Amino acid sequence: MQRPLGAQISHMLKDRGVDVIFGIPGVHNQEMYRGIEEAGITHVLARHEQGAGFMADGYARATGKPGVAYVITGPGLCNAMTPMGQAYSDSVAMLVLSSCLDEVAAKKGQLHQMKDQRAAAETVCDWSVQAQTAQAAYHLIDRAFTEFQTRRARPKHIQVPIAELEALAPVAPPRVDGATICADGFSASAAAKVVSALKSAKRPMMIFGGGAASAASPCFKLASRAGAAAFCTYAGRGIIPSDYALYFGSTLARPDSARVLAQADLLVVIGSELAEVDIWRNELGHDCPTIRVDIDPSHMTGARRVGDIQIVARAAAFAQTLCDALEGHIPQTEWRAQDIAATRSQWRAEIAAERPGIVPVCDALQAALPEGTMIYSDMTQFAYVAKEVWDMDRADHWHHPYGFGTLGYATPAAIGGAIGRAGKPTLAIIGDYGFHYTMQELGVAVELGLSLPILLWDNGKLKEIEDSMVRAQIAPNAVIARNPDFCKLAEAFGARSAAPQSLDALQAAVRDAFEADGPTLIYVTPDVGQ
Repeated sequence: MQRPLGAQISHMLKDRGVDVIFGIPGVHNQEMYRGIEEAGITHVLARHEQGAGFMADGYARATGKPGVAYVITGPGLCNAMTPMGQAYSDSVAMLVLSSCLDEVAAKKGQLHQMKDQRAAAETVCDWSVQAQTAQAAYHLIDRAFTEFQTRRARPKHIQVPIAELEALAPVAPPRVDGATICADGFSASAAAKVVSALKSAKRPMMIFGGGAASAASPCFKLASRAGAAAFCTYAGRGIIPSDYALYFGSTLARPDSARVLAQADLLVVIGSELAEVDIWRNELGHDCPTIRVDIDPSHMTGARRVGDIQIVARAAAFAQTLCDALEGHIPQTEWRAQDIAATRSQWRAEIAAERPGIVPVCDALQAALPEGTMIYSDMTQFAYVAKEVWDMDRADHWHHPYGFGTLGYATPAAIGGAIGRAGKPTLAIIGDYGFHYTMQELGVAVELGLSLPILLWDNGKLKEIEDSMVRAQIAPNAVIARNPDFCKLAEAFGARSAAPQSLDALQAAVRDAFEADGPTLIYVTPDVGQ
C-alpha cells in the first residue's frame, strides 16, 4: 500500500521498536507527522529542538533503546546539534530525522536555507547522510539500528528532501525476526594471556567506565576473583558496590590517585576512554602493563609497554569469559582494605573543603531517594561534588553531560528518562544558570503529569567559573546574572514548587515530589545545609 514517504517512515520506525518520538513539527517536516498516530507512536512535543534532542538522549539512556527526534530544516536541525554533540561524546544511541530542501545550489533565499545542512550535522554525530529515495531512507534507518546494536552507540542523522517526504512510496521492508547479529568476540589465546597476567599480579588494578555499565555483575565478579582494587569513572559508578573493600570510588580525578595507580603491577581498563573529563590530567600515573578492553578500536592508540594487551570486545563478553576462567582462583592481593578506606576518607575531606557545604546536602538527598531512582544532572557544582562522593547502588542510573559538557541538559533529559521509565522514580539536578537554557521544557513535564522532582541548586552565580578565574588570577567578570523567582516561575508553568530551608525539609520536599501528580521544582541554596 503506497503512502507518502513520511508516513511510511513512521510505520517503519514502529516496526523497529520505536514507541516514542520527540520533536517539533513545522511546515517543512509536517509530512513526517502524517503517519505517527496511525503507526501507534507517541509523540512528545518539546518547546525547543534542543529540548527534543535532550529528551531523546535521556530516553535512550533510561531504556537502552535508541532515542528518536524529528526536526525541521535549518534552524530546527541546528538547535538539535547541541544534544547530538552530547550524545556523540557520551555514546548515546540517538536517531535524528530531518527534512531538507530539495535544491540548494541553484536556488537561494529559501526558508530555513543553509549552505550545507548535512555537513553541519556531521560535525557532531557519527554520520549524517541524505536519502534521495524511499529505498535509501529505509536502508539508512536499518543501517542506523544495526550499528546501534553492533558498534559503539553514537547519534546518526538522516535528512530527506521535502518533495520526497511528500511523494508516494512503497511500504518499508519488514523487520526480520530471528536474525543474529554477532557483535562480540576475542580470541581464546588473548583470554589465556589475560588470565595468566591476572593470576600472577600482586596488585592488580581495574578501572571500569560507562562502557561497562551494562555488564556490572560480571565486572564486579571479575574484580573480586582477581583480588583487584578498583576505580570507576563517573559514568561507571554503580558497577562496583560501595562496600567492596578494595574500591577507591569514582575518584580518578583526584590528583593523588596517580600515586595509588603507580602502586599497581597490572592495570585493566574496561569500557573507558580515560578521556580528559575522566582523569583531568595528562597521565594516569601507572607504570605497569595495561590490558585495555573497548568496543571502539580507536582507543587502542598511544604508547605501549611490554606486556600490554588490547582487546576489541564488549565488556560483558570479556568479563564473563574471564570470570569463568578465574572461578576457584584464590587471589594473593597485596592491597589493604584499611589503606584504601583511609585514602577515601582523606579524599572526601578534600572534596568537602574544595566546595564547602555541598557534601552534607548530597548525603541528605541520597538518603531521601527511593530505591532505583535514576538521576540526570547538569553542569553545576552540586553535581561535580556528587560525582565523587555519591556511590551508586546500581550502574547506569546517574546520567550527566560528561564529555560535551552542555548546560541545560538535566531537565529535558530527565523528562525523556521519566517517559521511558513510566512509574519509576526519576530526579533532575540542575544549577540556576543551566536551568535558564531549557526551562521552557518544564511545560512538557506539566502536560504529561510527570512526578519529576527538579532540584535547582542556586548559588547565585557561575560559581565554578568564578573560582576558576580566581585561581587564574583573573578578576571575576560576567559571572553573575539576575535570576527570577524560580518558584513562581515553576508555578506559572503549572508545576509545584518548594524552597526547603533545612536538610530535613529538603528530604521531605523530595519525598513529596515523587508522590505528586506533576513535576516539582525544589529550590535549594547553599544555606540549606548550614
